[in-house]
Amino acid sequence: MLVFAYGSNLLPARLQARTPSAQVMAVGRLPGHRLCWHMASRDGSGKCDVVADAAAEVHGVVWRLDPADKPALDRAESLGQGYSERCLAVHTSQGVLQAWTYLALRTDPTLQPYDWYRDIVVAGARHHALPADYVAALAATPARVDPDAARAALHWRLLGR
Repeated sequence: MLVFAYGSNLLPARLQARTPSAQVMAVGRLPGHRLCWHMASRDGSGKCDVVADAAAEVHGVVWRLDPADKPALDRAESLGQGYSERCLAVHTSQGVLQAWTYLALRTDPTLQPYDWYRDIVVAGARHHALPADYVAALAATPARVDPDAARAALHWRLLGR
């Protein structure tokens, strides 16, 4: 099965810890959508989401997963509580691929991501050589320090910090 990642699941270490079978299928873009950091997370921060916007596009990666790994990913993404999912057309060098994409159920435009979350997204985007201007925009996203130092340290380890 195919899943389109545009947030923290861009980082191979993050996604493969959740779904060991994950293999990159293609780098792609989701036209007619824009990236927002407004998904109301249980930890009080904003996480990535994609919303309809005819003038924009979201860059990301299409991953191939063993269907047996999907329930673990659904749990990590709080499917049904944090995110819903929909199959969307992702444009890649291999053509248009239909891939499952997580979409936020609850949003709050006042939220900001934690710095570790933003940096995981940026590291994943750099890893897959997404367009430089897109990566720069991700890196310029305002973020805040996680008040839970233990949680932050756990996530910083994904980045080797």
